Amino acid sequence: MKKISLIILSAVLLSGCGSNKNSMNSKGWQKLFDGKTTTGWHSYGKTSAGTDWKVVDGVLYLDAKNRQPGQGGDLTTNDSFDNFHLRMEWKISKNGNSGIIFYVNEDLSKYKSSYNTGPEMQVLDNDGHADGKIHKHRAGDLYDLIASSSEPVNPVGQWNKVEIIANNGKLDFFMNGKNIVSTTMWDDDWKKMVAGSKFNTMPGFSIYKSGKIAIQDHGDEVWYRNIEIKKL
Repeated sequence: MKKISLIILSAVLLSGCGSNKNSMNSKGWQKLFDGKTTTGWHSYGKTSAGTDWKVVDGVLYLDAKNRQPGQGGDLTTNDSFDNFHLRMEWKISKNGNSGIIFYVNEDLSKYKSSYNTGPEMQVLDNDGHADGKIHKHRAGDLYDLIASSSEPVNPVGQWNKVEIIANNGKLDFFMNGKNIVSTTMWDDDWKKMVAGSKFNTMPGFSIYKSGKIAIQDHGDEVWYRNIEIKKL
């Protein structure tokens, strides 16, 4: 009887483990930030993350007040992604500026910065930073290309939940649950839009259909957490 009970208990435990594993796989979310280290990331153009990027209480933080020479830079994923659903939370400092850049090609012989290739979701203190006065440069905008349809951004010092969904050219931005940008990449309209932007002198901008994700070091304090991605 004792042997039978042990067999039944083992079967239940194995079944539970299998269910959890399948549930995890079926959801498909991968943590890009483990909440403890910068593992999986590096500063753009380097092999490791600069020490200006710190991890404090499960939050990825750019310590712009205590900078060390050469220890900043845009924090960039080691992995590349094509079709994806990216989500995270950000909090900006007063007068601060940052951004979430995607489809980044890190060919340093051609591209010195992440924004030479990757489009950006703007992260900004709209009221305090000068870019807040520029159309298509405000928080949530597809930077210099499309202004967000609404501005559900929370005040400085509060967290904002954002999502970027890029799937076979269809691009959507969400902020705090609201769809604020919706467009199609790489078609004729997209090319005309890029030609009319500040990126028209950058031949590699937004041409790649797979690339890395970068969090911008714009010289200001910024915080990120719960960074996850799902491949589509």
